[in-house]
Amino acid sequence: SQTTRKVAKIIKGMGKKLVAIRHPMPYGDLEKQACQRFATHEDLDKHECTIEEREEYEPHIDNGFVVYAGVDYQKILSEAQKEADVILWDGGNNDLPFYRPLLHIVLVDPHRPGHELRYHPGEANFRMADVLVINKVETSYPENVEKVRANIRLVNPEATVIEAASPIFIDQPGLLAGKRVLVVEDGPTLTHGNMEYGAGAIAARKYGAAELVDPRPYAVGSIVETFAKYNHLSNILPAMGYGKKQIQELEETIKRADADAVVIGTPIDLRRLIKIDKPAVRVRYELQEIGEPTLEEIIKAKLG
Repeated sequence: SQTTRKVAKIIKGMGKKLVAIRHPMPYGDLEKQACQRFATHEDLDKHECTIEEREEYEPHIDNGFVVYAGVDYQKILSEAQKEADVILWDGGNNDLPFYRPLLHIVLVDPHRPGHELRYHPGEANFRMADVLVINKVETSYPENVEKVRANIRLVNPEATVIEAASPIFIDQPGLLAGKRVLVVEDGPTLTHGNMEYGAGAIAARKYGAAELVDPRPYAVGSIVETFAKYNHLSNILPAMGYGKKQIQELEETIKRADADAVVIGTPIDLRRLIKIDKPAVRVRYELQEIGEPTLEEIIKAKLG
């Protein structure tokens, strides 16, 4: 996430070598994938990573950080500690940290107020957090932000609270104005994350797209099944890619879509994996704290 990227850059700026350890993500031969190290894009290919895995590893790699993941987390920790001053546990999908942290930072999404008390292990993280970051406040309803704050006061009043924005940028701002666009979003956010939109849709509207094209009439293979299973989705295409066949089906769905341009809202550049035959823009977003304290102040106080 943009929060993890921000933390990594802060620690690097302190002159410390950081290695990220991601929560378990392998889908293939678990013995073969017991301890995986990712430092280059070639490593992603070597380990035959799914799109979901790439979405988490690639941003770290692009920023110059090594990422470990796999199955055997004692072995992973032993290997990571050989080359790191600081370990950053990157726990997606609300996963609990497998290692006891010196500083436990948890992200809260006011676009989904109340979820912080509704799901496990998200609620456990919410209760244990040293720092709670309420992100995306600039695009959330004020009453939703207040609901999250009320839940913090209710169950974790000792936590330090940071409010933050998640400003969105695209690499070719003039390409979307007045156009019919196909928005491809981060898959897990839309599917088991149960969101109806993501950064791509927000960017498309921000930069003047005339219409978000409904991808369902153009879907093929397992992408059709995805829309049937997650029927809350309509004018957004989740970047499904749990294997070569599904990645090919994603490519074919994009190719078939009647759109002027494609908005890549995933954390990775899909053009590295598939051929997109339409003009495409990539969405980027970073964490921007509002007021004080900042993550940098908190981390420096903890790590020196």
